[in-house]
Amino acid sequence: MLYQGRLDEAEPWLERAERTLRTEVEPAAGMSLRYARAVLELARGRYQEALAAFRGAEKLAATLVTALLLEARASDALGDQAAAGLVLERALDITESNGIVLPFLLDPAPALLERHRRYRTAHPALISQILNLLLRPTRAVPPSGSQARWARSRGLVEQLTDCETRVLRYLPTHLTMHEIAKEMFVSVNTVSTHTRHLYAKLGVHSRHEAVDRARALGLLAPSTRRA
Repeated sequence: MLYQGRLDEAEPWLERAERTLRTEVEPAAGMSLRYARAVLELARGRYQEALAAFRGAEKLAATLVTALLLEARASDALGDQAAAGLVLERALDITESNGIVLPFLLDPAPALLERHRRYRTAHPALISQILNLLLRPTRAVPPSGSQARWARSRGLVEQLTDCETRVLRYLPTHLTMHEIAKEMFVSVNTVSTHTRHLYAKLGVHSRHEAVDRARALGLLAPSTRRA
């Protein structure tokens, strides 16, 4: 009714749905309702109300994408890559439509995104954008002449370079060194060199130790696994 322009007929049904729906349980339906409300208010010339409804829809979209990401990661951990791919594609569909990439940054899953980009997605450009954001160094740049002091304050022997930081972001994934090199557009020898320097600066001897140490120092996001 709404999209046919039958506003007076559509509004009572929309109000009934809004009273009935529990958006915390059904964020997808809630998001659709918020968008419908925004369209209705826009059509009636109530722009402030339309803007509020659009903002409400965006919040629910972010909640839904976060839930879908967690579901995709759980399916992937259980070995059901097909299910993980379907759920991840749905999350990307929503993100493509509204441009809200924050859920992917708050709960990063670079390995899952990389595999999905290679094999089965309609959103390769969006995935590349997200991965570029994830690989961007998040550390603060210390003032000139204070690098050694800054590194010591982080528990590091020496400050990490940008390339070492990029390699570090790949270590929690299941990618091999050859695959990391391909993603970074460098040689395997270059990745190996950065990895050796990274281990030395973190004071570790293995990939697993490097990930644990980096998480303890706040250089990587904490693991989402539960005991």
